[in-house]
Amino acid sequence: MADIIGESVAAHIDGDFVAFLIGLRINKPWKIHKWLPAALAMPRMLKELSALPSDETGFLGYSSATTGVMVQYWRSYDHLEKYARSQDHTHFSTWNAFNKRIKGARADVGIWHETYLIKDGQYEAVYSGMPAFGLGKASSLVPATGKRSVSRSRLER
Repeated sequence: MADIIGESVAAHIDGDFVAFLIGLRINKPWKIHKWLPAALAMPRMLKELSALPSDETGFLGYSSATTGVMVQYWRSYDHLEKYARSQDHTHFSTWNAFNKRIKGARADVGIWHETYLIKDGQYEAVYSGMPAFGLGKASSLVPATGKRSVSRSRLER
């Protein structure tokens, strides 16, 4: 079990960053040959990304709140796009294989993602009685005291 932080802490990250939400929707569970390879691909990609130097990839970390939905944090959109398009990394071949497998059967399994470019200081996140999670897991945690004790103040720093 992850270590619980027994105080209120706020996420802090220097500079701009990207929040990337990605998910899988199984529309036809009986077509396991269509969705299982996609479901198994994400852990492989995360393992690969976690093993590579973050200053090279720009990958800051991830959290998964529910099955089928994940939030990833990246230093920039350029880093995210470079990884996604790199033929030297897992995503490229996985994406091509998925498109071949699902051709003509798009309704069997859904893949979605949303990308948010976040400017420095244009976010706030607080955690109390939680293990490191979300942006707090991908950045540094600082005490949520003083100006950081209230949501608006965290945004107006």
